[in-house]
Amino acid sequence: MGPIISEKLMFLKNKNNQRIKLIFSKIPDTGWLVFILFAGSALFASIHSLLLEHFYNPTSFPDQMHYGNYIIFKKAWEHLITARDLYAAFPVEQPDLFKYSPTFAMFFGIFSLFPHAIGLPLWNLLNALVLYFSVKALPKINDRKKNMILLFITIELITSLQNSQSNALMAGLLIFTFVMLERRQYFIATLFLTLTIFIKLFGGVAFALFLFYPEKWKLVRYSLFWGILLLLLPLPLTGFSHLQFLYQSWRELLLTDFSGPPGYSVMGWLSSWFGINLPKPAIVAAGLLAGGIPFLFRKFYSIYTFRLLMFTALLIWTVIFNHKAESPTFIIAMSGIAIWLFARKISVVNAILAAFAFLLTSLSTTELFMPIRDNVVEPYVLKVVPCIFIWGKILYDLTTFSATDIE
Repeated sequence: MGPIISEKLMFLKNKNNQRIKLIFSKIPDTGWLVFILFAGSALFASIHSLLLEHFYNPTSFPDQMHYGNYIIFKKAWEHLITARDLYAAFPVEQPDLFKYSPTFAMFFGIFSLFPHAIGLPLWNLLNALVLYFSVKALPKINDRKKNMILLFITIELITSLQNSQSNALMAGLLIFTFVMLERRQYFIATLFLTLTIFIKLFGGVAFALFLFYPEKWKLVRYSLFWGILLLLLPLPLTGFSHLQFLYQSWRELLLTDFSGPPGYSVMGWLSSWFGINLPKPAIVAAGLLAGGIPFLFRKFYSIYTFRLLMFTALLIWTVIFNHKAESPTFIIAMSGIAIWLFARKISVVNAILAAFAFLLTSLSTTELFMPIRDNVVEPYVLKVVPCIFIWGKILYDLTTFSATDIE
């Protein structure tokens, strides 16, 4: 009976997989509509924020600014060129602290040339289109699947854009890093990767990808070149002593920031669900150890599917082990989940997990969940839960890997 039952189960599994494949194959290949959707989302989010600001002028500026992150970024440029401490509090000027690098503040000088009504849409368009073109550049994935990846992350993209955040840009730069590594265009790959670190430090986890590629010392040399260049880029504006002061101030801010609440993360999940409050460095270290296990399987390094799965796991890792992860940050994790889902044959288990992620990660912070948002969604950090399970599933796939080609 054992072999017969096994054959029946395999038959049912293959039949279900064929049904899922048939469903997704019926989705039309409308790449130009997806482009319009992404560009339109950026413009809609910008106009929405600008109109809210115009019609609902805040009585308490720092708490109610509808595009506060954009204001923080622009003010950082002004503070940079006037030799002020970028990381001090400016409650009259901006709603929160600036937490990015001096180089990022210098980059935002481009947007300071424009009034908010132009600069904000340009900033959101940059985020949306870098992500769009990075997904379109992914190798060995057909256009229909790329469009499905983009459609899957659209709601999460809008969430990030409505907060005028840099997370879609981060996701796009990380994906471009993987694309250029696959093309062996190491000089450009290391530029994209180094840029992510000067936006948000957690992008540095993607340096682990270097293990998969030849000429590792070349990758290291190029990274050092871009790192030193970007580190010193604001020097003509600041002078050496003030730039040194800024990096010291940034370091102190980040150290202080690490002691804050756990947010939508593994730390927050363990605390809210199980009452476990371990030191954050210990949880991050455990995450690094678990995420590092697949790197022991060197025999699979030459297989594209294995490298792609590792990359998607890294994208999710950067969010779920980030103790400061907020709702807009999840465009990075959801990009990893979408690539993981559509780049391979879609199994029943993966489809269920992805639906779980779409429901709780992308939709849980929308108006659909308004009745239970304050009492259930946020206290139990539901947004991060599907991402944790999918990250675990990817690790399982990697540690039980067999050479399965992408369709």
